[in-house]
Amino acid sequence: MSDINIMVLVSGGGTNFQALLEAEKAGMLGPGKLAVAVSDRKEAYALERAKLQGIPVYIIEPDKNLPKDERRIEHSDQICRIAKENHVSLIVLAGYLSIIAGKILKYYEGRIINLHPSLLPKHGGMGMYGERVHRAVLDAGEKESGCTVHLVDAGTDTGPILLQRKVPVLVGDTPDALADRIHEQEHIAIVEATELMAKRIQKQIAKEEKKHKQQVEAEKHEHEIQQQQKKEHKNKLELNAMKQALEDDD
Repeated sequence: MSDINIMVLVSGGGTNFQALLEAEKAGMLGPGKLAVAVSDRKEAYALERAKLQGIPVYIIEPDKNLPKDERRIEHSDQICRIAKENHVSLIVLAGYLSIIAGKILKYYEGRIINLHPSLLPKHGGMGMYGERVHRAVLDAGEKESGCTVHLVDAGTDTGPILLQRKVPVLVGDTPDALADRIHEQEHIAIVEATELMAKRIQKQIAKEEKKHKQQVEAEKHEHEIQQQQKKEHKNKLELNAMKQALEDDD
């Protein structure tokens, strides 16, 4: 079976991306292959991590001159184009801060995943990222937190949950201390979810290819039957013509 090309969207240092790079080297992504990295920030160090491994990188900074909704769609359309050009089957948002919208959600439906630093559905949604999330967890008096990997839909942090990893919230925790504890689990979760999705997509592709092959074979069989019927009909006409000729001679 062929590899499942993966696009990783990054905005910052890329420690989760590094976890994916190391997992790929260790054969822990199943059929997944890190094929391209995209960032909405040219200074993102994650891009340097990709370059060191020979992975193509793209910088797509949102056009701030456009209205918000139009900007998101234009930005997402560029990502979709690059994904298609690189034959990408899975898109992984690993600390990506721009909102994905528009046709890419339909074209890659069920094949885009996002890593969020809380136990969704708690502490998710618009504007909830980084330190804001951990502070909200502490302010709410939560006893535990963690991270979630979910499928991306048209909402913000609202897609079906793939997996979660939990950590305790300790007495005296600060947002930074809680974040450090969760980061360790994020590195595990992003790898587990990417492997899970790569295997799932590979099975889907194999199923679709099998169905297409069966359809082609069925159409070929039907064509052969039709050709045989035409041949038999032609033979019958020729035989009748010969009989008629013999009768006329008599």
